[in-house]
Amino acid sequence: MNTSITSSALRAPVGRVAFVASNAIGDTLVSMVIVRNLIDNGIDVTVYGTPAHALRHWFPGVTIHALPNDGLTVAFASYDTVFQMQWNQPLRDLVDVHPHVVTLHDVEFGDRPGCMAQRFADFCRDDLALSTPVLDNGMTAPASLVHRRNGKRVMIHPEASTEDKRWFSHRFVRLAQRLRKRGYDVQFVIAPHERERWRHLAALDIPAPHFADLHELACCVYESGWFIGNDSGIGHLASNLGIPSLSLFRRRRVAERWRPAWGVVDVVLPWQWVPTAYLKEKLWRQTLTCNRVLTAFARLTRQAARMNG
Repeated sequence: MNTSITSSALRAPVGRVAFVASNAIGDTLVSMVIVRNLIDNGIDVTVYGTPAHALRHWFPGVTIHALPNDGLTVAFASYDTVFQMQWNQPLRDLVDVHPHVVTLHDVEFGDRPGCMAQRFADFCRDDLALSTPVLDNGMTAPASLVHRRNGKRVMIHPEASTEDKRWFSHRFVRLAQRLRKRGYDVQFVIAPHERERWRHLAALDIPAPHFADLHELACCVYESGWFIGNDSGIGHLASNLGIPSLSLFRRRRVAERWRPAWGVVDVVLPWQWVPTAYLKEKLWRQTLTCNRVLTAFARLTRQAARMNG
């Protein structure tokens, strides 16, 4: 059985490289920092991944394919090195079929400073010995779109990959109602499998548009003025597209690692006076009030105005 290569054994790869991106949107976007820096250093890279393939038109000059359904030995035989964020996902058997798989587990969970995008940029410098690494992953909007065309539109993503990351649904509704009173056009981002939990939105007259795919969602976010959401991949997407973004996190240490990395971004946390990590984790929804989020959003708008002024 082949094993994955740790970062301590690395230097810049030679030959052809395959980069297998995560099934998670946020992980895909931050790991594309590595792809960008490899390409900038003249290395031949091909990306495979589901969100990556959906967003392939946003990464000009990068070859991006869907994940292979089977036949991994054949699919990756022509590559000298294969990168994957975790050894067992999205392709569980990858380390068994290729002799040189590099996994990023130590970068993600190791004792490194900075958010994930910064960690990956530092990995390019310190572990891969790439010259002058950048934090930008190269994401570029199609020319037909107008950045922040709808300046008063606030896209709210009230969902997350796991229950422990989700703020109370009734507080998201209250937040939307209060923002609408301030003149904002508020719309919710709800995936098809999440809509049952939000079937009451129509009665509340809160739009939740349907998007055909991730590309269509990215187009809408790119032309919106603002973004608010839980710790989630859509927050990374909005940040990556230069949309001023407010991310709700349950704990400070989680925010330090997983906060979005690009553009005008602010993080709002629950009250920190709650003792012990256990109680902070248990009570964060109660102590993260609607007023606290609105105050943070007002701060975000002032920051964005200064940046654009």
